[in-house]
Amino acid sequence: MANKLKVGILGATGMVGQNYLRLLEDHPWFDVTYVSASERSAKKAYEEAVAGRWHYATPIPMAIRNIVVEDASDIEKAKGKVDFVFSAMDLPMKEDTKSLEMAYAKAGIPVVSNSSANRWTDDVPMLIPEINHKHTDIIPIQKKSRGFSKGFVAVKPNCSLQSYLTPLFALEQAGYRIERVILTTMQAVSGAGYPGVPSLDMIDNLVPYIGGEEEKTEQEPHKILGRIEGSRIVNDESMRISATCTRVPVVDGHTASINVKFAERKPARDEIIKIWRAFRSFPQENKLPSAPSQPIIYLEEDNRPQPRKDRDAGKGMAVSVGRLREDSVFDYKFVALSHNTVRGAAGGGILNAELLRVKGFLG
Repeated sequence: MANKLKVGILGATGMVGQNYLRLLEDHPWFDVTYVSASERSAKKAYEEAVAGRWHYATPIPMAIRNIVVEDASDIEKAKGKVDFVFSAMDLPMKEDTKSLEMAYAKAGIPVVSNSSANRWTDDVPMLIPEINHKHTDIIPIQKKSRGFSKGFVAVKPNCSLQSYLTPLFALEQAGYRIERVILTTMQAVSGAGYPGVPSLDMIDNLVPYIGGEEEKTEQEPHKILGRIEGSRIVNDESMRISATCTRVPVVDGHTASINVKFAERKPARDEIIKIWRAFRSFPQENKLPSAPSQPIIYLEEDNRPQPRKDRDAGKGMAVSVGRLREDSVFDYKFVALSHNTVRGAAGGGILNAELLRVKGFLG
């Protein structure tokens, strides 16, 4: 890609916005030229706006430090400065985030979002590029029905399902339809943002409840596995999912313990591992810059995957899987892990933007 696209970050001072800036430094296709946040951060140099609350070990990228932060609600300021924006916004009212993202799209600015606000909007694709890259076909329909010229909205799903859904999809794609899934997530504290869960709640402890997380974990896969019908994406609810979501004292890396019941044929254990190791999809075939060369990594050791050892696999974009064994109630059980603030957040958003560019929707 000879000409880099100009990129803006909405919500650039928050934890996800900061991670976008970190991951986009030296990106071969995208240059950050615009940052915005809430009104209280506006009109400050970025370095001043995040003084004392830059959350990463690597320093603020030099090219960003002196960029003046704009008010994210002032769409006019972004016009002419960006080809598209990443949305890392979470306004107090979800409807306000939803409306603002749509307003950017109406103004001719595509939005690649991390927010949950538009995940259940019928004509907005919720993308995991290895699974449902064809859902980008809804974008021309979205633009036409809403009267958008160049703008549109595309989103990524919740971080909790990034670890387990791709391995399950790979098995279904190979012809082994899955009927039921019971899983327990063990989610890192970084998933709660900053300052997140109070230290006295997490040290020497496990919290067996995360508000709204189980509903997202159970329901979002139905849209991702669904199909486009007319002007909307229709859910596929054939895979029934029951989730328990917990918070554990781990900084980064969401782990899931998964039990699977197949609908008809039950593959052999060796066949499952073979399918996982061979799995490739659109991001790998098209060599998207952020795509892991091996999206599913199977680990033979009995005590893997582990967050500290495996969350950075594929630069934080791969899913690590292990402990595949037969289950006495269902058919099989296994453990899966993904990096929640890379694959599950900013990195997943960047991969979505790369997919959208290759498919001709950006630039």
